[in-house]
Amino acid sequence: MSSNTKVLSIIAGISLVVAIGLIFGSASFRGVGDLGSGGGSGGVGLAAGKEAPNFTLQDLNGKNVALSSFRGKVIFLNLWATWCPPCRSEMPSIQSLYKTFAKDKDFVTLTVSEDSDVSKPPAYIKKNKFDFPVLLDPRNVVGEAYDVSGLPESFVIGRDGRIVAHHIGPYDWANGDIRDALQDLLKAKPG
Repeated sequence: MSSNTKVLSIIAGISLVVAIGLIFGSASFRGVGDLGSGGGSGGVGLAAGKEAPNFTLQDLNGKNVALSSFRGKVIFLNLWATWCPPCRSEMPSIQSLYKTFAKDKDFVTLTVSEDSDVSKPPAYIKKNKFDFPVLLDPRNVVGEAYDVSGLPESFVIGRDGRIVAHHIGPYDWANGDIRDALQDLLKAKPG
């Protein structure tokens, strides 16, 4: 890769992160400008640019799923719980986001239930007819690794395994602007 191509690639990547930050448009977004500064969320959670910690959890069918198995793909990671009203309020928009990108082999949706009672998430998902992937984390392994301060919290992880965006609190993931930003992220070549 030529040095001009590398520079253009870096500029494009930074522009994309800034665009995602503008789309989120709230103090609860942590992007490139927040690296090391604590951002607008009181210094909690992992900031954009940091390596996303790997984890392995079971899905609702008992199959082990490792985050590292999706390296090279764009990942939407959401931490939630059935007892959390804001989490439940954003679930339909996560379902919509999942459906939008379901056929894109380079996009992965992972939701992580932080419920201590592992019987609750499957019943909740079935009752609401959601079909996005759900992983079970009854011991809060992911929440601790990602320094989650409350639920819901969401992360967008780039192809390189680094966090591109971090959002604290509920969000309308059906928003067309966020989908456009994710499409742009998917179009960006790894490198």
